[in-house]
Amino acid sequence: MNVRLLAFLFLLCAWCAPAQAHKPSDSYLAISVQDQQITGQWDIALRDLDFAIGLDGNGDGTLTWDEIRARHQAISAYALQRLQVATTAGACTLQPGEQLIDNHTDGAYSVLRFTAACPGSAAPASLDIGYTLFADLDPQHKGLLKLTHDGETQTAIFDPDSPRQTLSLAAPDRLAQFGAYVKHGIWHIWIGTDHILFLLSLLLPAVLLPGLREQQAGLRAAFFDVLKVVTAFTLAHSITLTLASLSLISLPSRWVESAIAASVVLAALNNLFPLFRGRRPVAAFVFGLIHGFGFASVLRDLGLPQSSLVSSLFGFNVGVEIGQLAIVAVFLPLAWWLRRTWFYRQLFTWGSLAIALVAAIWLAERVLDIKLISA
Repeated sequence: MNVRLLAFLFLLCAWCAPAQAHKPSDSYLAISVQDQQITGQWDIALRDLDFAIGLDGNGDGTLTWDEIRARHQAISAYALQRLQVATTAGACTLQPGEQLIDNHTDGAYSVLRFTAACPGSAAPASLDIGYTLFADLDPQHKGLLKLTHDGETQTAIFDPDSPRQTLSLAAPDRLAQFGAYVKHGIWHIWIGTDHILFLLSLLLPAVLLPGLREQQAGLRAAFFDVLKVVTAFTLAHSITLTLASLSLISLPSRWVESAIAASVVLAALNNLFPLFRGRRPVAAFVFGLIHGFGFASVLRDLGLPQSSLVSSLFGFNVGVEIGQLAIVAVFLPLAWWLRRTWFYRQLFTWGSLAIALVAAIWLAERVLDIKLISA
């Protein structure tokens, strides 16, 4: 019993660790190459910059435009020291330009525009990019790169384990590009705490007979129950992910994020007070439509290459499903192993209640545009 309890608690802690914020730290780096001219835009979360170099001048916990503007030089110096761009002719010199503020789904970002002066008189054939932003502060930080050249778009993910990559400016490898979007999809589902908690809320009852918590469902019944829920969720979010990514439907991000939080609350409360009464696959489909708009938000930041729009969108969706199925593959056997224990019955009740409480806080934050829990 003790071994089982420790194993499950370890898994639960690993999943819930990022629950203090909507998602871990990311930055969005866009580089455009036109002949010999290289320009860039770097969106970096203000909360991360405040932690790294201090932006809150008066220490009141609120950042103002005057405080951010006073630190523009420090922001550009800090960021550009941690970005290296080189061609085959040698290293490029990065020059900061205009700095702005933009809002992403998880908060305000500093927008740093820059140019790169590279040696040589010919257009570069490739770019070697080194990325070490926040590497000494946050081992989970990711840099999401979008490289545009002659109408083609490539993407890459930088982290402390892969801080340097070389990207060819020739016609991109379609298979490699597909693989890059698969990787983006996997990463997005694994950092989406609200998506994960929604999925866990739907999975918790899978090994229990509906309405009879003290009894356990057979493994076959549990498997098919999970299959129906996951299939419904997948089908629904694939529909809205595609429509939103192709700009056929657009909803305000604040509405979407609030609705996602509300869906987590309802899914968790359904475990305690049957709201859907055996219709969890239907609920998964309805709520999946909402979550699809949330998945699409990262693609708006990354951009989709027009020359391979369908394959890149499909690759991202495949990645989301792989990430989702990986969670199911780990959770379901453990839940089945623990289903007869006192611990699982307590986890079912108190875990559902805890998820509902966390999601309710997110809902209040997103609806009222306030911060109740510091990230």
